Amino acid sequence: MHSRLRHAVCCMVFIMGYSVAAGATGRLLFGYDSFGNVCGKKNSPVEGAPLSGQDMTLKKHVFFMNSCNLEVKDVRLSSTVLCVSSCPEEQLDTLEEVQLFANNSGSFLCVYSLNSFNYTQNPNAGSLCPSLPVPPSKPFPLFNRCIPQTPECYSVFASVLINDVDALHRILSGIMSGRDTILGLCILALALSLAVMFTFRFVTTLLVHIFIALVVLGLLFVCGVLWWLYYDYTYDLSIELDTERENMECLLGFAIVSTVVTAVLLVLIFVLRKRIKLTVELFRVINKAIGSSPFLLFQPLWTFAILIFFWVLWVAVLLSLGTAGAAQVIEGGQVEYKPLSGIRYMWWYHLIGLIWTSEFILACQQMTIAGAVATCYFNRNKNDPPDRPILSSLSVLFCYHLGTVVKGSFVITMVRIPRTVLVYMCNALKEKQRSVWSRYVFRCCFCCFWCLDRCLRHLNQNAYTTTAINATDFCASAKDALKLLSKNSSHFTSVNRFGDFIIFLGKVLVVCFTVFGGLMAFNYNRALQVWAIPLLLVAFLAYLVAHSFLSVFETVLDALFLCFTVDLETNDGSSEKPYFMDQEFLSFVTRINKLNDPRAQKDKNSLRKEEGTELRPIVRPTVR
Repeated sequence: MHSRLRHAVCCMVFIMGYSVAAGATGRLLFGYDSFGNVCGKKNSPVEGAPLSGQDMTLKKHVFFMNSCNLEVKDVRLSSTVLCVSSCPEEQLDTLEEVQLFANNSGSFLCVYSLNSFNYTQNPNAGSLCPSLPVPPSKPFPLFNRCIPQTPECYSVFASVLINDVDALHRILSGIMSGRDTILGLCILALALSLAVMFTFRFVTTLLVHIFIALVVLGLLFVCGVLWWLYYDYTYDLSIELDTERENMECLLGFAIVSTVVTAVLLVLIFVLRKRIKLTVELFRVINKAIGSSPFLLFQPLWTFAILIFFWVLWVAVLLSLGTAGAAQVIEGGQVEYKPLSGIRYMWWYHLIGLIWTSEFILACQQMTIAGAVATCYFNRNKNDPPDRPILSSLSVLFCYHLGTVVKGSFVITMVRIPRTVLVYMCNALKEKQRSVWSRYVFRCCFCCFWCLDRCLRHLNQNAYTTTAINATDFCASAKDALKLLSKNSSHFTSVNRFGDFIIFLGKVLVVCFTVFGGLMAFNYNRALQVWAIPLLLVAFLAYLVAHSFLSVFETVLDALFLCFTVDLETNDGSSEKPYFMDQEFLSFVTRINKLNDPRAQKDKNSLRKEEGTELRPIVRPTVR
């Protein structure tokens, strides 16, 4: 596994270096003209293109000389594109007005080789200057283009540049034009996650009721907004662009999925509503465990910082891959960029790298927390907690158990890949007629992979805790944890699952309000922006942010109950073999078992007579 890890890291580093060498993110961020110059920066000359290599520092806007009659010929635009310092905000009917605009604003709308004094005298000015009349235009953040404002020109301009452009670049342009919004929404998700953490840390019955009410309102509100936006798109007669139609279709999918999720969660909340008091007691037990090592609450901060750094790097490489192309000089000294062969296949590997590395970072946090909880739990003297349990757990992780974390995150990635492929196939086949049977099979497969993903995540977490206790590898730890959980499930499964459900509701709350903010922000630029993908990206990042913070409670809960099970297996509470747990925790679990199963006490006594597992508590590597 270590060799595979090195191979994977080397491939990602190769893709990163290749994208930096071959890509040109500036072309996507700032736009470029027909002669290979990126607007808003100094450029290097392209051999064979005399008008390339110019200083465009003051010319930040992309202007199309024939914006009202654009056509695509041989996969390229028929219009000449220039970098200008400002867009003409009023209509220019004659070359004299074009010349006057150039003299007054310093924005030259004719080809660079033509001096502004010759706009009205050069016999070739008709082909070197924009088609008359020049419509009024305004800059738009999508490639910094000058967008014509007259209805007839806007319709032609948008239908060609938006509908005929590559779908991948439409997605990238949507992400880049909304990059500030995405960053702001990530900060909103961070603030909401901290608020939910504060609620869980100082939980009361009233706070739990308020929290559940906010989750219900958030789910209903997001569903209502999605259906309202879909209705608004459906009855908008101006929809004629692919971006708008794609947004409408994605809105329908979002609305259906959110409605189903909302219905399921509302039913679960209604069924489990009587366990709110038990939830308060459960979180008090969790908070007492956290109190023995309070710096556990700060672990998500470095996890979040590392995730943000990795995501920024990943997006930068993604943009470089999307703009990787070789410059080729065509007739008239113009330059076009041909995509490099095989570059698209790197996207899939890059996507796998995103999933695997993100899961690896989160798994490191889980392993660290599990190790600290196990160290504090298996400490005989509760009044004298161990010194620096978090640093000790980190040392053990990096010295002994990186392979375990790599395997666990790789298992999750292998489940995510078929789900991603299924989504891609569904989108690729949505234009074709599919039978009801095929749609049913797709949905069943997707649900099965989702359930498998949830089960593996739970198993991984318990495997990390078992590794922290026994110092065994991933496979042995997963096997022992599974055997132990199946054998002692009656003791903690119900309360453990209900606690995980409340924590999951906290993540749902963060995602709901973040997605609502994204809906309101992205909907303003519905015409020229494919914001369905940025919205999905926001939802994904919001969930990862919420998961990285709230998983502290989830990890502590799972590790605490697994330690309790190990304690129950190896000790009987006698003076010779006393329990490691304190009496408060033991009485809480006993009370839960009595409420759920009258035979819990009988099962508890019989468990001690059964053959134990191979787990050996407190046999851990020493860190010097």
